[in-house]
Order: sequence, then C-alpha cells, then structure tokens
Amino acid sequence: MTADPAALLASSRWITESALAGASEAALVEGLCGRLQDLGLGLARVLVGIDTLHPVIGGRGFIWRRGVGVEPREFGRADPEMDTKWQQSPHYYLMQNGGRSLHRRIQAGDNKPREFSVLDDLANVGITDYVAFLVRFGDSASIGEMDCVYSSWTTERPGGFNDVDIAALDSLVPELAAAIKNLTVSRIAETLVETYLGRDAGRRVLKGAIARGIADKIRAVLWFSDLKGFTRLVDTLPPKSIMPLLNDYADVLVSAIHQQGGQVLKFIGDGVLAIFEKGDTVEDCRRALAATEDAFRRAAALNARRTAESLPTTGFYLSLHVGDVFYGNIGSADRLDFTVIGPAVNEVTRINGMCRSLDQDLVLSSAFAEAAGPARSRLVGLGRYALRGVARPQELFTLDRGG
Repeated sequence: MTADPAALLASSRWITESALAGASEAALVEGLCGRLQDLGLGLARVLVGIDTLHPVIGGRGFIWRRGVGVEPREFGRADPEMDTKWQQSPHYYLMQNGGRSLHRRIQAGDNKPREFSVLDDLANVGITDYVAFLVRFGDSASIGEMDCVYSSWTTERPGGFNDVDIAALDSLVPELAAAIKNLTVSRIAETLVETYLGRDAGRRVLKGAIARGIADKIRAVLWFSDLKGFTRLVDTLPPKSIMPLLNDYADVLVSAIHQQGGQVLKFIGDGVLAIFEKGDTVEDCRRALAATEDAFRRAAALNARRTAESLPTTGFYLSLHVGDVFYGNIGSADRLDFTVIGPAVNEVTRINGMCRSLDQDLVLSSAFAEAAGPARSRLVGLGRYALRGVARPQELFTLDRGG
C-alpha cells in the first residue's frame, strides 16, 4: 500500500464528509474498503460492528467481502449463540484486557490450536493475516451497551499486511468508528421517539415540532381499546405474569393498527389510544375497520396459543369514533407529550365504557357511522344512549362480522 499521507488524508476526509451527508453505515464501510483496495491494501473480508439501543435489536454488523460488497446484519438482545461467539472473540479479549488492537499472522498448514476459533475458520478459507481493532467511547459518550466500535480486517495476500498497511488502518479506523457511532446515535434517536411517541409523532418531533402549545387541528378516526377483566387478572395472577400478558395483547393491537397505517399515540394502563388520519375520512374509517377485524383475528390466534401453553387469556373492548382533535405538544416546559386532545377523545373513551353494559366487544359512534361510506352497510344499530359527560344522546353501532 502507498504511504502517501495525502491519500490517507483524502480517505479520512471522505469518511467525514460522507457521514455528514447522511451516508448509511453500509455505504461508509463499502466506500472505505473500496478506497483502501485502490490504494493496494489487498483486503479480503472486513467486519465492522456496534451495539445499539433498541427494544429488540442488540446491535448491527456490516460484513464486506471482496467482489461481493457489504452485507448488513442485525442480532437480537437475547441471542445466546451470539453471546458465546462474542466471549470467544478477539474483540472480547481486547475489551477485557484494555487493548486497542490485535494482529495475528495466519500460517497455512499450521495445525497447532489457535487462541481464537475465528482464526481457524479464516485459515480454512485462505486468509493469511488478521487485524482486530476496538475503538472505545468514554463513559459520557456511551449509550447503554453501546460503548465501542469493533472491526476486523483480513487479507489473503502472501505475507499478509505490511507495516504501512497496519499504520493506515490504525489511522483510519478511529475515523470510521466516529462516523459509525454518529449514524447509530441518529438511528437510536429515531427509534426512541417512534417507539415511545408513535411513528408519525416521532417523525414530527425529529423534524422540529417540539414547541409547547403547537398543535394542528385534524379530523381523525379515534381508536380506544382496553383489555377485558384486566383488574381481575391483576388481582388473581402472579405479578411476574402480568407484563408478558400485557405485551402479548399489546403486540396484537399495535400490529393490527400499524398494518393499516394507524398511529398508536399512548398506552394508558391496559388501554391503547390510536388514530387513523390520512386526510380522507371514509378511507380512514375503512382502514380502522380493517385493523379492527385483523386485531380480533390476531387475538383469537394468541388465545389459542396461550391456552395451549396453559397461560391465562382475555380479550379486548374497542370503540371507534370520528371527530376533530388537536394533535401536538401538550404539557409543561420540561415534560411534554405529543398526543391528541379535545372532546372527541373523551367521547371515544365514554363509548368504550358502553361495551360492557351492551355486552359488545366493539362499539362505534354515530359520527363514525355517518363517515363510514360504503362500510355503513355493515354496521348494526344498538340503540340510542346518553354518554356520561356528553351533552346529547347518540345512536351507537357495532360491526356485523358474520361471514
């Protein structure tokens, strides 16, 4: 490889400018490997990995192979196989011993046991040299378990890497690690706001909708559901079984809502508040009903599974309403919530309360029936009722789910 400082400086600048321009982690790894190949490094296989902060994903890796390109990979939080591989890896060794890099020549035909099993695997495919780097973050720069970027660089070239190659990697790997970390932090921010605020609300917040009191008036289909007999379940079930039960049924409801483009805004105990709002109320009603039927199907499948596992089961009550609401930031100067407010929100919860007295698991408002368009023919009247806190009585409906 060339020892030209200008070439290394150009590669370093390319990493920084690409990251600032929003290039993906995979594009950064592929681009840098391509540049190093052009400079004569002779790479065969490269791995770059970083942990993340995500409800399900434990971390991401990017594997580059000569002639193939980059393959992104994700690994879960609870992955015993990955944990075992990590603890047997050179990177874990560096982490435990405070090292920054590790360099091992791989001699062909050497039958002696190697200190790391990955070196045996690499020897079997013709790799002649291996370098591992571990770039640590300071305590204040770590996020959860995301405390380093680890990478490995290999070649099949006879004689392996030379001193100039190693020095080039030693210079550029920290630059790459900083760029990967910054991209991962951006991804974490997006994940967190969408996970805790909802997809649409999260995107709005990231685009700058964070001023207190700023809200849009929208017309939306409102969804409110809660679990049947949840208080009784809490009183009678072992405490450790409550959260898994809640998560199972929340997954049913949220998956059905998201499948139809709805936005889950809030969990209120065992309740779920969501909206459907794409600018076409008839279409929003259709999507809300499709999500409703999907949720009931998913709940039936879940109950069958939990029954087979001798776990407690339940169902849910659901109400749908249409109304004007204010959608935006509400709260104090140092604690905001991105949600909907207005009389329609109160009404949908009152309608949900009628499910029990009407012995229906689904109750729809008169406003929903009026806005439902062709779906109106599938609605069945339940009678006219006064709702607590609502000035005028209204007719309520349910959905004919026969056939």
